Amino acid sequence: MYQINGAMKQSRNFHVIFLLAFIVVFAGCGNKKDDDKSISPDEMDDHVEAKIASLLKGTAAKSKLDDSTVLSFSPVVNYYYAATAFKPVWSSMEKWKPYTDSLIQYIAASEKDGLFPDNYQYAALQSIMQNLQADSLKRKDVNVWARADILMTNAFFHILQDLKQGRIQPDSIAWKNNGGQHEKFFSAYIKKLQQGESISSIVASVQPSLKDYQALKKNIPLFLDSMDRTSYSYVNYPGKDSLSLLKNVLKRLAESGYNIPTGKPDSTMLRELITKYQKAKGLKQTGKVSAGLASVLNSTDKEKFKRIAITLDRYKQLPATLPEKYIWVNLPAYSLKVWDNDSLAMESKVIVGKPGTPTPVINSEISDLIVYPTWTVPNSIIVKEILPGLKRNPGYLARKGLGLYSSKGDPVDPYTVNWSKYSKGIPYLVRQGSGDNNALGVIKFNFANPYAVYLHDTNQRYLFKNKERSLSHGCVRVQDWEKLAFYIMRNDSVNSRQPDSLKANTDSITTWISRKERHSIVIKQKLPVFIRYFGCEGGTASIKFYDDIYGEDKKLRDKYFAQK
Repeated sequence: MYQINGAMKQSRNFHVIFLLAFIVVFAGCGNKKDDDKSISPDEMDDHVEAKIASLLKGTAAKSKLDDSTVLSFSPVVNYYYAATAFKPVWSSMEKWKPYTDSLIQYIAASEKDGLFPDNYQYAALQSIMQNLQADSLKRKDVNVWARADILMTNAFFHILQDLKQGRIQPDSIAWKNNGGQHEKFFSAYIKKLQQGESISSIVASVQPSLKDYQALKKNIPLFLDSMDRTSYSYVNYPGKDSLSLLKNVLKRLAESGYNIPTGKPDSTMLRELITKYQKAKGLKQTGKVSAGLASVLNSTDKEKFKRIAITLDRYKQLPATLPEKYIWVNLPAYSLKVWDNDSLAMESKVIVGKPGTPTPVINSEISDLIVYPTWTVPNSIIVKEILPGLKRNPGYLARKGLGLYSSKGDPVDPYTVNWSKYSKGIPYLVRQGSGDNNALGVIKFNFANPYAVYLHDTNQRYLFKNKERSLSHGCVRVQDWEKLAFYIMRNDSVNSRQPDSLKANTDSITTWISRKERHSIVIKQKLPVFIRYFGCEGGTASIKFYDDIYGEDKKLRDKYFAQK
C-alpha cells in the first residue's frame, strides 16, 4: 500500500494547488482566455497542476472526465495524481515530454500486441496533439494540457494492465478497481519513463515471455497487412428467435454478395441460397441454418482478430514461466505436445470431449500409468446413458461389455434390480474389464483433478482420421500413446536417483502389453500437464485458427469484445 510521507509538507502543497485551482476557476469566466494568454511557459506547470486537481475532483464519484469521456482507470489515476501532488506527467512548460509522442505512436500501432487503439482514447489524444501543434493559442490553454495529461496517464495505465493481466479477468480482481493496492505497479512504470526507459521496452517487459505467446505475436503484423477491415453483420446463433436469426443470416449473405430477393423468402429459395453458400465454403450441404454455418459466416478478419486478442489474454493467465518439461494439450487444435527445454519432444493427435461433455481446462501432473486398465464408468455417464439403457433392458450392460458391481466389488445381476426407482444415480459400480475392447485401450495416464478425466489410449483408433475430433465423454484419447508412455518412463529413469530403482521401464511396458497383463506404474518424477483452450496459434508463416468447438471464445467475445 502506498504511504504518503511528509504529511505536513504535502498538506501545504495541496493548499497551494487547490488555491490555484480556485483562482483558475473563479477569477472571471469572461477573462479566462486573456488570463491564459498571460501565463508564461515557466508558470504553466503550476497552473496545469491546479487544473488536474480540479478536473479529478469531479471524477472520483462518476469516473468521468466529462459527459462523453469515461476514465477507465479512474481509481488508480486519482490515487496516482494525489500521491504526486497532481504534477503533470506528459508535458512541461508548454512542451510534450520526449516519451509522449512514443506513447501516441504505440497506441496507434497497438494492434500488433492484440490491443484495440480506441480503448485508450486514441482519437481524442491525437486530436489534442494536432490542435496544440497547429494553434498557438491552444498552447496557452491550461485546460487542454491538464485534460491531455489525465487522458494519457489513464491510457498508459490501461495499456499496462491489458498487456500484463489481460482483459478477460473478472471485475473483482481487475487492478483498475483498486487504486491503492496496485498503484505501485503503475507508478513504477511512469518512473521508468521519466528515468529514460522507452515505451517499447516497457510494453515488452510486462508481456509474457512464453515462446508460444511470442510466436503468435510475431505473426500478427502479417495478418494485419492483409486484414479485411470491412464491418460485417455478426450472426448471433441461435439468437432470440428463428425469424430474427433468419433475417440476420440473409443480411450477412447479402453482405457477401449473394442476391437476396425482396420480401419474405420462401423455404425452397432459402434452402437453395444456404446450400449455395455451404458449397462455396466446403461445408456439408444441408440447406439449413446451423451453428457451423454461423461460425463460418462470422469468420471475418475482424472477428479473427478478436480471437487473437482472446488467445493472447489466455496466455497471460498462465504462470510467468513454465516447467522445463511438460505436456501441453490444446483442445481446439486436437493436439498434444511434449516440450523438453523448449524443444518439441513429441506430438500426437488427440480426441477430446464432445460439446455436451467438454474436456475441462486443467493444471496437474502425471502421477501414474496403468497398463491394461479397467474402466469404472463415471456417474455423469451412468445418469445420461447407462441408467436409461438399463430401464429399457437390463441386458444393456452385457451388450456394451460392461459389468455391474456392488460398492465392495461383488458382481450384481442387473435383472434383479428395480431400475425404475433410480433417476439421479445408482448405488452400484459399472465397470469394464481390461482388454483390447476396453474403452481406455491398453494404457491410461492418471493425473489428479476434480473432474475424473485422464489421458488414455482408445479401442476406437480409427476415429483419429477424422478432422473434427470432439467425440469423447471428457477424457483425452491419445493416438501416439506409446511414444508418450516411453517418454514419461525415460524421463523418470533419467531423473531417478540411486539407490532408487524403477520397477518398470519401456521394455517392461512392451512386454506387459504383449502379454496383456495389467500393471500400475507410479511416476516418481511427476510430469506437469496443461490442458488448455487456445483458439489460434502462431505458425511458421501465418496464424492457425481452430474451430471454437465449445463456444468458449464466443462467450468471451460477446462479454468483452462485442463492440470492437
